[in-house]
Amino acid sequence: MNNIQEPTGYLALPASGLGPGILVLHAWWGLNDTIKDVCERLAGEGYVAYAPDLFNGRTAATIAAAENLSGEADSQSEANFAKIASAVDYLWERAQPRDGGLGVVGFSFGAYYALQLSGRDPERVRAVALFYGCGDGDFDKAQATYLGHFAENDPCEPAENVDWLENELRANGRAATFYRYEGVGHWFFEPDRPDAYDETAANLAWKRTISFLRENLSL
Repeated sequence: MNNIQEPTGYLALPASGLGPGILVLHAWWGLNDTIKDVCERLAGEGYVAYAPDLFNGRTAATIAAAENLSGEADSQSEANFAKIASAVDYLWERAQPRDGGLGVVGFSFGAYYALQLSGRDPERVRAVALFYGCGDGDFDKAQATYLGHFAENDPCEPAENVDWLENELRANGRAATFYRYEGVGHWFFEPDRPDAYDETAANLAWKRTISFLRENLSL
């Protein structure tokens, strides 16, 4: 392995120490215990999971604080992309095998960057799973397959945004499977948001995500 310095973030390894790489991009709460747990769960499934810290060690517990953190980060989006690019390089060196490319799992705020990354680094990003987050990207350049988990009641990502993204991906020849979960709202996957967490929907979304990763990345 080349001597690529580990960027600031959280790394979880499978028992063997080897596996396909999954980049995990956090929500606007920052790199909190929920995201670290996602990395550990992915490692338990045989993947090398890495979550870069896009907020420089800061996390938020309230919506107001999260809005401030994400707003500050969005005002420096290219700096965020530089961090993500560094994380991809690091993960690429840790991942084995590499022939199937890398996966990306993006949550809300992180989903936007996941979509952008798929167009910016099409040779390495081959599977993208989105949790209640939309955005645009150079989908005509992308080579990834996409999975989306979206809430039925979500003012943060209304149905027209989700429909637009699904149609845009398919119009550019990308395979995309989007699920809409009835009776839930934004953050339904995150157990540290008890006002939004839905265990049934979260478990189903996780099962679908693991199946998607197994179908699209070599183990």
